[in-house]
Amino acid sequence: MNIILIGMRGSGKSTIGKILSKKTGKTFYDLDTLLVQKNDMSIPEMIKKFDWEYFRNKESEIAKEISKINNAVIATGGGIILRQKNITELKRNGKFIYLHTSVEEIIKRIGNDTNRPALTKNNKLEDELVEVLEQRQKIYEQTADITIETNNKFPKLIAEEIIQKI
Repeated sequence: MNIILIGMRGSGKSTIGKILSKKTGKTFYDLDTLLVQKNDMSIPEMIKKFDWEYFRNKESEIAKEISKINNAVIATGGGIILRQKNITELKRNGKFIYLHTSVEEIIKRIGNDTNRPALTKNNKLEDELVEVLEQRQKIYEQTADITIETNNKFPKLIAEEIIQKI
C-alpha cells in the first residue's frame, strides 16, 4: 500500500513524505521532482514555455506511472486532484492523506518562493491561495481517506499522526 500525500503547496507534502519514508521503510517519490527530472526543466519554465494544460498532462503521465509502484510514500503536486483520472490511478493501491493547512500557515512556510509558479492572475499571494483553496477544498476532502491538520505542528509530529491513523 502507498501513502499518497495531497494538499496545497506549502502544506508539507515533500517534507513529511521524506520523514514518513524513513519511519515506514517505504520508498519516497516526489511527483514534482520526477516531473522536473523527466522534462529537464523547472515547473515555472515548463509553464512559461508551454502552458498549464501541458504541465497537467505531464503530471497525469507521472501519476499513471507511479501508481504501478507499491510500498511507497508519494508527495503529489497540489493540483494532482484536479483530474479524476489521477485520483483513480493513485487510489488503486494507496491511501490519500490530506494535509490541511491554513492560508496563513502556507504563507509563513513558502514566503516568496520563486520556484512556485503563479496559479491565478492574482498578484497577491494570499488572494491567490484563498482563491485556489476555495476551488480545491471540497475535492481534497472528498479524495482523502484521512485528513491531518498541519497548522503549528512540527513535521515529525504530523508524520507520527499519519502512521497512527493508517
